[in-house]
Amino acid sequence: MQLELKKLTKSFGDVQVLKDITFTTRSGRAMGFLGRNGSGKTTTMRCLMNVFAPDSGEVLLDGKPFVAKSASIGYLPEERGMYAKEPILEQLVYFSQLRGTDKKTAHERALYWLERVELSEYKSKRLEVLSKGNQQKIQIIQAFLTDPDILILDEPFSGLDPVNSQLFKDIILDLLQEGKLVVFSSHQMAYVEEFCDDIALIHEGEIVLTGDLKQIKKERSWRQVLVETSTPEAFSVIDSLSAEPPEKRGQNYRMTLREEMSKEELLSALLSQGIKIESFNDYLPSLQQIFLESVGER
Repeated sequence: MQLELKKLTKSFGDVQVLKDITFTTRSGRAMGFLGRNGSGKTTTMRCLMNVFAPDSGEVLLDGKPFVAKSASIGYLPEERGMYAKEPILEQLVYFSQLRGTDKKTAHERALYWLERVELSEYKSKRLEVLSKGNQQKIQIIQAFLTDPDILILDEPFSGLDPVNSQLFKDIILDLLQEGKLVVFSSHQMAYVEEFCDDIALIHEGEIVLTGDLKQIKKERSWRQVLVETSTPEAFSVIDSLSAEPPEKRGQNYRMTLREEMSKEELLSALLSQGIKIESFNDYLPSLQQIFLESVGER
């Protein structure tokens, strides 16, 4: 299954919020959709969900026009939309039935997800008595109730402590192994980087970078390597072999290959000058660095 957004545009009055938004994602892969506040992330998701009709462009599923109301979608909005004073199990069953699930199945699935996120004991409680983090867990699992093929999650880790964040990372990884298609937005880039296969960076309504995250990192390594050494006098040697002044952090040096030198030749040169190498690896920038550089360029 492949989901494709092609040249989506959207304006509110005289303000153009989306400008030719284009990216593609597939089943079994997680797409991290990233951008600053006000960049157009939520508007894009709402156009995808047909909450807003785009002014132009199209959304395709396996090459055919995507019809949100007839698709199997689980959606987590950034804003909480559940009822604070209603019993948790009752409203989970209610939301599931709204999407066409029969009551018996809805009840079984709600109980399953409550147990999976370790909140079964609260099934008869009102949502408002739960902590902020546990309210977010309930909000998230409502997106999973109908066993959707497509999951669109807006800031899923908001309000979750590290233990619950790990719980949901494990759940998302399980869903990806089942072949689900996952698109989500988050400002917490460490979580995105941990399990996202693809990314799309949006800035001021435009896609500034999209593609396979590993390939993007490789392309943006800029012929740089990381050298770890315990040799005290290593800096002067590394500095003499690097195309640019090396960056030192403890025993780690980030250095840039000269145009005429391969990684093998650099390693040989370091060893020949008595540098004891603990590790020697390609330098790969973090997702946060890629984001800052992509947005900063504009």
